Amino acid sequence: MTLISPIAPPAESRTQPVRVMVVDDSAVIRGLISKALEADAGIKVVHSASNGQMAVDIVGRSNVEVVVLDIEMPVMDGITALPKLLAARPGLQVVMASTLTRRNADISLQALAAGAADYVAKPSSSELVTAESFKRELTSKVKELGQVYRRKHPESANAAPTPARRTAPAAPAGPPVPLKLRPEATLQPEILAIGSSTGGPQALFKVLGGLGGKSDLPILVTQHMPATFTAILAEHIAQASKIPTAEARDGEPVMRGRIYVAPGDIHMTVAIEDGKKIIRLVKTAPENFCRPAVDPMLRSVAAAYGARCMVLILTGMGSDGQKGASTVVAAGGSVVAQDEATSVVWGMPGAVAKTGLCSAVLPLPEIAPYLRRLAMRSAA
Repeated sequence: MTLISPIAPPAESRTQPVRVMVVDDSAVIRGLISKALEADAGIKVVHSASNGQMAVDIVGRSNVEVVVLDIEMPVMDGITALPKLLAARPGLQVVMASTLTRRNADISLQALAAGAADYVAKPSSSELVTAESFKRELTSKVKELGQVYRRKHPESANAAPTPARRTAPAAPAGPPVPLKLRPEATLQPEILAIGSSTGGPQALFKVLGGLGGKSDLPILVTQHMPATFTAILAEHIAQASKIPTAEARDGEPVMRGRIYVAPGDIHMTVAIEDGKKIIRLVKTAPENFCRPAVDPMLRSVAAAYGARCMVLILTGMGSDGQKGASTVVAAGGSVVAQDEATSVVWGMPGAVAKTGLCSAVLPLPEIAPYLRRLAMRSAA
């Protein structure tokens, strides 16, 4: 039986703020990002740098936990600095920040493969002042990744305490709590729907690249990403999986042996029209602060496929996918989640695992073999 640790109290209530360095060649952007982050009491910007070389020089002698790293900078750009930063401070969490261009989207995905934890699409300096959704996204990612660093380095939580915030160490966690698993599905699935967020691209490449270059099922992927990024993601998935992959198009038929990626800023769903299953792209309100979101996709596959759908929830912040997974299980379908140890953030997979919706909770390397055995029996 899979085990999980009890949930600890919120880190900000008992530890120092997450320590951040902002790296960007624009002093205006550095200032605006720093101000946005420090509006949250759980974050402290302790350093800033105008290029990658300066950041590398600082990080090796600092107690930084999270770096917000620009891509295009003089002296040393972000993609060159990334491996040097990670080598200088093992476990460092890096968020790539880039303007929304195709080139930068491609570089951001390369950075994720090279060890960056996440990315944000950076508005212009004039837009950043009022870009509340960007500020909320960056703040939540920085805080979550700060806790990722502290789980790897527990001593970091109370480093350099200030008298006003000094607190007693947290009580040790109790013994792991067993997860309740549902029986494996007996019906052959006719579709696989995957939801992911923070750490998702790396996990998607691993899972889909492990399917042996073919799939007897259509595969739907909703990854929390902005437009432009999702088109590049589809290209990278195609390279990793050797399976035809593209951003989904409204009205196209759902076909076996293809991977459909939800376009940025649009929910991807499945509908039955004239007896045929087709993709429908809908720009309804964001769900769980996300568009595309996983829940709308899962509700639609539950309605279209009933008990013959399988869901995979990979690493990601928040709980998007939990409600949709519950609908899938109620329809007779099955749910699989990535385990905590191999997730960058065990938010989304943890939400479905801890509510008893899963038939399996697996380390990342074991997911593709599991899918080949159960969901794609003829591809095994």
